[in-house]
Amino acid sequence: MTINIIVRAAGLALPAALSLLLQGCNSEPESEATGAASEAPAAAVSITGPWTRETAQGQSAGGGFMTIANPGSAPDRLVSGTSPAAGEVQIHTVSMDGGVMRMRQLEDGLEIPAGGTVELKPGSFHIMLIDLAQPLKAGSKVPLVLHFEKAGNIEVELDIRLVTATGPAASMDHGGMTGHAG
Repeated sequence: MTINIIVRAAGLALPAALSLLLQGCNSEPESEATGAASEAPAAAVSITGPWTRETAQGQSAGGGFMTIANPGSAPDRLVSGTSPAAGEVQIHTVSMDGGVMRMRQLEDGLEIPAGGTVELKPGSFHIMLIDLAQPLKAGSKVPLVLHFEKAGNIEVELDIRLVTATGPAASMDHGGMTGHAG
């Protein structure tokens, strides 16, 4: 059984809350009534270099890019996302079909292999921010929550780069977040 807990500082109660959280993370997983083997522990996932490009006035969609690493021993899956900057967040891939580049939504999400890394980049896997609330302006950030099958929800901020950007700024990896389910 996986439980995601957010602990906020609350005076002197924080040490007790952290102690309980750590005890819960270290406890043995419950076995199913049938006696089947327990599931593998959830994989930790890390995200580096989250970025997007600025959009023009009236442009209703933008792409999100980053590198997702799964150092764990079990695969995980990016299944969806949410952002207050967009009405909808989708996971997409790009393919060539008769010399035409086509983009399509990955209905089942994107697998992040055990011990592997997946790069979301222009012309490949990426996040689509659809029905933007307002244009994305270079120098700002876009809040984004990514939903993983095992790692749970991970909050990131996409650095908004110039429309000509081809990748994250080398010094901007500090926007990445690491998350795991305990």
